[in-house]
Amino acid sequence: MGEERPDTDWIRWFEDLSGEDVASVGGKNASLGEMTARLGGQGIRVPAGFATAASAYRAFLAAGDLGERIAEQIEALHEGAELSQVGGAIRRMILDAELPGRLVAAVRDAYGSLAGRLGRRDPDVAVRSSATAEDLPEASFAGQQETFLNITGQDALLDACRRCYASLFTDRAISYREDQGFDHLRVALSVGVQEMVRSDLAGAGVMFSLDTDSGFPRVVLVNAAFGLGESVVAGTVDPDEDLVFKPLSGDERLSPVISRKTGGKQSKVVYSEAGDRPTVTVETPEAERAARVLTDDEVLRLARWAVIIEKHYGRPMDIEWAKDGRTGELSVVQARPETVQTRKEAASLRSYRLKESGAPLVSGLAIGDAIAAGRVCNLRSAAEIDRFEDGAVLVTGVTDPDWEPIMKRAAAIVTDHGGRTSHAAIVSRELGVAALVGTGDAGRVLRDGQEVTVSCAEGEEGHVYDGFLDYAQRDIDLSDIPATRTDVMLNIANPSAAFRWWRLPADGIGLARMEFVINNHIKIHPMALARYDELPPGDARRRIAELTRGYEDKAAYFVERLAYGIARIAAAWWPKPVIVRMSDFKTNEYARLVGGEPFEPAEENPMLGWRGASRYYSEGYRDGFALECRALCRVRDVMGLTNTVVMIPFCRTLGEADDVLATMAEHGLERGRGGLEVYVMAEIPSNVILADGFSERFDGFSVGSNDLTQLTLGVDRDSERLAPLFDERDPAVVRSIERLVETAHAHHRKTGLCGQRPSDDPDFARILVGAGIDSVSVTPDSFLAVKENVAKAENEPGRPTAG
Repeated sequence: MGEERPDTDWIRWFEDLSGEDVASVGGKNASLGEMTARLGGQGIRVPAGFATAASAYRAFLAAGDLGERIAEQIEALHEGAELSQVGGAIRRMILDAELPGRLVAAVRDAYGSLAGRLGRRDPDVAVRSSATAEDLPEASFAGQQETFLNITGQDALLDACRRCYASLFTDRAISYREDQGFDHLRVALSVGVQEMVRSDLAGAGVMFSLDTDSGFPRVVLVNAAFGLGESVVAGTVDPDEDLVFKPLSGDERLSPVISRKTGGKQSKVVYSEAGDRPTVTVETPEAERAARVLTDDEVLRLARWAVIIEKHYGRPMDIEWAKDGRTGELSVVQARPETVQTRKEAASLRSYRLKESGAPLVSGLAIGDAIAAGRVCNLRSAAEIDRFEDGAVLVTGVTDPDWEPIMKRAAAIVTDHGGRTSHAAIVSRELGVAALVGTGDAGRVLRDGQEVTVSCAEGEEGHVYDGFLDYAQRDIDLSDIPATRTDVMLNIANPSAAFRWWRLPADGIGLARMEFVINNHIKIHPMALARYDELPPGDARRRIAELTRGYEDKAAYFVERLAYGIARIAAAWWPKPVIVRMSDFKTNEYARLVGGEPFEPAEENPMLGWRGASRYYSEGYRDGFALECRALCRVRDVMGLTNTVVMIPFCRTLGEADDVLATMAEHGLERGRGGLEVYVMAEIPSNVILADGFSERFDGFSVGSNDLTQLTLGVDRDSERLAPLFDERDPAVVRSIERLVETAHAHHRKTGLCGQRPSDDPDFARILVGAGIDSVSVTPDSFLAVKENVAKAENEPGRPTAG
């Protein structure tokens, strides 16, 4: 390669670039320049660097007639040549060609200038490919070209530049452009050269300014792993995952981290001590696997940066970040538009539901919310993709862009490793294919040819079931939902599913069941945690130690997990009210929790036994109730989600109401403080008979129609023999509801009803509307039917219409 005078037109420093320079330096480098020049003043750090111009790439192609030779190979592809042969031939042409002397001189000169700026001789740099059609909102080229890390010295840098040029013609990049209809020779490549952030000594990752699965726009998703960010981007590691609620992230008095999970982080990418490879993948030490990569303050700082970047670009963003282990500084090393959720239609919502159940074979992170079935095709590497059959369920350890030609032909994708920002997750979302990532052992458990059903429709955790299960698919048109005077709210139990329904125009959450979080996400009896030191040795103590690994304070495990569960639901409908019912397990249900048996009596009739309000002030449970209160205080006072409303179940007497409210106040949940409202379930005849007294103590009522019917009529709701007598429309029940609403309104208190009957029975909806009920709360899949039934009832002659 001859030495010539540097061509300054072929080198562009980041601070001289803007988002208008995509044609010159590609989307990736233009974005780095835009952030350097426009966002540095707002505290966002972008490592220094420069980019080669696209014109330098075109000059490189012209110098050796490479353009014509590449065109000949592409024509051969169109005539039936193998993609691997065509791609390999083009890459060899590029790697064998000499770079123009002017470009060599320009890169050497710019690298020397960068070294001077950094005060280091031969600084280590990241060398990134930036295509001129890359990172546009309508075209996701992410991962199609190569990035080379820890490149040191001028010769190594020039070699990396040539390898970047060659990566424009990897098999996957050629295939992607063919599918998208891009002219191969109209796409040029710029090389970005950027100061390396020594994240090999700390950590790195990816963040999105929305929830990548549901498209919920008011959170930032932050993924993190130790070492260089390559492992998170490639999906070879199960990263830490945090969710930050954007609307409250700007208030530095709050810490709106609404979800936090510690990933396995089995491996990490670090600098190599060998001369032939700049980086190497090593096992993560056991202590680091259990540790968090980022502190809450660092997560919040990154999330605030994501909000600034999103606001600047005016669209959801996909951002890579890194932390320097020498300085502790955080940096943004890439930012591009999010390209999947932003292209989805907002006017409809597709819902899936399993109609059969079974024991899951494997479980993992659910990507999207679809269900699919097919026969397993278990592949160990991309070298086996010729074995793949259309419509099969692809099972493998981890995917990268080499897998994309078969991913789009799969019914579903299941991987052993990876998180929500892994390659498999991103591509499956783009393709609309159901996927489970981070299962850990799918490759071992699932057999070639096995018939399976992959369900991502059950919340954050997805499952693979044996056999072809029956399931339903439904499209909900959101453009033609009637307005109603009566609020129609949702019942939500699973926090993981909350974001799935954010597009529904619900008026809030009428019932968030705390028991689901305790049973599925905590699994331990709260008293066994509050009094852990008193537990005798045995299986329960060992199981608790396993579940709470990493928590010195066992009670903190309960508080944190419960708070995160409630917070996800509250965030999804902020600032609309989210009514959280305090725990209402029966004693036999509590006893089934880990460590629960010593704390629960055996009762003949748990339905009418020690449940609901009677537990909260009792010596046998008040320490457990204190943990519930601490969790809600954290949601309201620390995270700032003050739209949460507390609801007390099965409160039998006015004296009991006073005891519960006093106990709550002792633990920081004082009615009225910080706008806290406290509701009571109306599910016992005494709640109706003494509605005046309950109205003085509570801010609202929620009718529990099942228990109220059971106790008003004296009918066991689980009795098959008495089933014909169990009827919410019985005059005694209807009169109770009417009387409750009348009394509550006289005290300016709201009354709602939680139950499915209004969705199944338009006449019951008419009864409720006639009684003047303020709200009904139903499951999400019943929302549309209830909304329509309520609207019809309200629009009957003589009734006021929705405003």
